[in-house]
Amino acid sequence: MCGRYASSRRPDDLVEEFDVLDSHVTQALEPDYNVAPTKDVYAVLERVPSASDGGDVRDAGPDPVDPVRQLRVVRWGLVPSWAKDPAIGSRMINARMETVADKPAFRRAFAKRRCLLPADGYYEWYETAELTAKGKPRKQPFFIRPADGGTLAMAGLYEIWRDPTRDEDDPEQFRWTCTVITTDAADDLGRIHDRMPLMVEPDRWHTWLDPRTDQDDLLALLVPAVPGRLEAYPVSAAVGNVRNNGPGLLEPLALEGPDDQETLL
Repeated sequence: MCGRYASSRRPDDLVEEFDVLDSHVTQALEPDYNVAPTKDVYAVLERVPSASDGGDVRDAGPDPVDPVRQLRVVRWGLVPSWAKDPAIGSRMINARMETVADKPAFRRAFAKRRCLLPADGYYEWYETAELTAKGKPRKQPFFIRPADGGTLAMAGLYEIWRDPTRDEDDPEQFRWTCTVITTDAADDLGRIHDRMPLMVEPDRWHTWLDPRTDQDDLLALLVPAVPGRLEAYPVSAAVGNVRNNGPGLLEPLALEGPDDQETLL
């Protein structure tokens, strides 16, 4: 799964890197080195401009029926449009690639509402042979990031949930939420955890984001990272507490135990 990641890029940088034409970010998020479920995150997506999106259709381009690439702030934890209670989002932080096209909670979003979730990298926990005081295996966190230091574009889905308790003219009437799509981890990363977020390479961004893409072509776009594309290193256990934050969480941790040394990539 993917339950924590880091996101420190500024919205202006994301607009440039992802060729965004329409930014809906009114207030930049603070750099977050311990992004956890239910937090607000950046999402890149493509939509046909409409008044309900808060954009100006006249500035969308020469053909307003074409989807326009947007940058938005959404909440991590997908709330399906049919949900009665938005609390369901806390259980919808990941969607498995193997079932995303069929599972009721995700299939409608997979068909039309796909996004990219920019990240510096993500965290996973490896079970060591060492036991804690409670007799359970000690878990060592690793930070996994692009080896070239670039942005990790995680494949995601987004949904728009209408809050029935709010008035129609309430700007908070619609809640935008997202989930990260995961797959089996590549051989080297699988030594740390058996699941990993799916990456979308830049040459496939438009096809993935375009809501008009035929659904039969979508799964072919989702492939695990090629060997060597990502690197992993151990970090402090402090990342396990969501209240801890800051770039220090990304500092490599020197491990000395033989069991730990075997997991270094």
